[in-house]
Amino acid sequence: MSSNQALMNRDLEVLWHPCTQMKDHQSLPVIPIRRGEGVWLEDFDGNRYIDAVSSWWVNIFGHANPRINSAVRDQLEKLEHVILAGFSHEPVIELAERLVGLTAPGLSRVFFADNGSSGIEVALKMSFHYWQNAGKPKKKRFVTLGNSYHGETLAALAVGDVDLYKHTYKPLLMEVLTAPSPDCYHREPGESWEQHSRRQFEGMQKILAEKHEEICAVIVEPLVQCAGNMRMYHPIYLKLLREACDRYGVHLIADEIAVGFGRTGTLFACEQAGITPDFMALSKGLTGGYLPLCAVLTSDHIYQMFYDDYDTLRAFLHSHSYTGNPLACAAANATMDIFATDNVIENNRVLSAHMARALEPLNDHPHVAEVRQTGMIAAVEMVRDKASRTPYDWRERRGMRVYQHALTRQALLRPLGSVTYFMPPYVITPEQIDHLAKVAMEGIDIATRD
Repeated sequence: MSSNQALMNRDLEVLWHPCTQMKDHQSLPVIPIRRGEGVWLEDFDGNRYIDAVSSWWVNIFGHANPRINSAVRDQLEKLEHVILAGFSHEPVIELAERLVGLTAPGLSRVFFADNGSSGIEVALKMSFHYWQNAGKPKKKRFVTLGNSYHGETLAALAVGDVDLYKHTYKPLLMEVLTAPSPDCYHREPGESWEQHSRRQFEGMQKILAEKHEEICAVIVEPLVQCAGNMRMYHPIYLKLLREACDRYGVHLIADEIAVGFGRTGTLFACEQAGITPDFMALSKGLTGGYLPLCAVLTSDHIYQMFYDDYDTLRAFLHSHSYTGNPLACAAANATMDIFATDNVIENNRVLSAHMARALEPLNDHPHVAEVRQTGMIAAVEMVRDKASRTPYDWRERRGMRVYQHALTRQALLRPLGSVTYFMPPYVITPEQIDHLAKVAMEGIDIATRD
């Protein structure tokens, strides 16, 4: 029978893991997972871990969900894959119809890609190409937010602003315009989230006023900058941004890859601002965490700018081999079924309120600057000095100490620098949330000992 150690030895002989300095594994074990069920992951030695990060934010209804399992199994017996150029299939049609029905009014066309980064590439290219077709070739630049993240393919990396991800590749990346983040961690004493986000919009307003004739689109992560240490902001920023994009003739791209499908307290984060973006990218939770798939939704107005005779060369010639894969679409349709039949958003509000209560004591920790939360996403930021919010040196890897402790206490709490965050599957129980909060408190106590 396989053991953790035997599989780790085999793993380290052949694998190169993502987002990892592989030398870490000289002392930090790789944990091979044998099976998953609900919020639990189980390794080959019988240890269990609550998946508090939803396996990189994708798993929303638990591992081995019977309804999604059944849908994928049924689809596997019918059709595993078919080219989506010139051909189609029922699961992809049904999924597109459902997404059009669920998202904001005006998003009526769906273009499928293989994963989140690929979907961002689609949205960027589509916006740029739209303006070329519209006879405005000067519009070729993008605006992004400070501290943003949109993926790690080259164009997606270019429109992000997390140095850890883009510094090395800067010579390969297109230049973008960067507006100040509305991140409310940096608000002034006594300033509300809304006041701060309004004030931070002034930088974006200035860029759009001065350079709109050369700008294709603004791209944002609505409400939560997830890879940017789970920093959060008020919906008013999105409302102001939509108004400004309309005023200056600039597209708005909403990257809801991480925050969509109930993570922020509503089905989509843009709902909280009452806006319709020109492009919305959806992935991660789209298939319940089963298979890679991304949907980019846009308007019929944008679709019509590409609709013409072949010899005009106005078509959007972009493709992926596995575009609209039937198995992934079957998983996504089963996921949409759960949203349709279960009170997911209402239940999440109860769970998020419980999470807030469970984490509230951490506000008093001498090395916690902030406990912040938006819906089913919560984050605890550790600092060296609470009064001045002086951060820990990133090389001290304080968050990693929390992670290592959590593994001994049946929890997977993968950190973002000095931030411990919680983004669990929606099938988590209040008792399991309480356990995670207790483990985090223990881990933060250990991590902040000098």
